[in-house]
Amino acid sequence: MTDEWLNSVKWNSEGLVPAIAQEANTGKVLTLAWMNREALAATAREKRAVYWSRSRKQLWRKGEQSGHVQTVRDIRLDCDSDAVLLIVEQQGGIACHTGRERCFYQQLQDDRWVTVEPVIKSEQEIYGRK
Repeated sequence: MTDEWLNSVKWNSEGLVPAIAQEANTGKVLTLAWMNREALAATAREKRAVYWSRSRKQLWRKGEQSGHVQTVRDIRLDCDSDAVLLIVEQQGGIACHTGRERCFYQQLQDDRWVTVEPVIKSEQEIYGRK
């Protein structure tokens, strides 16, 4: 596979594109992360979600520490070519570093954010730290 297809992506000024991970079986949106060219190429090659960590300034293979790997079934590019959608199978049923099924666990209710989804496994259990 050549990497020429990566030229069609409209990367932002930092060389990144937002990537949404959606669970293949349920359609639930699990997370939004960022990818650079190397991360998207690795994701396509490995069939595993690889993101760019903006805080650590390095590639981040989802699940490398937690075991909650995202196996990629399909990769889509939106109509403006500036957002990526990954259709994934989420290993362990946990996508969020907080131990929840997905990162979008807060809901706006009466002008405040309310946590509406439970912790499945604590960060301590997942990472061995608080």
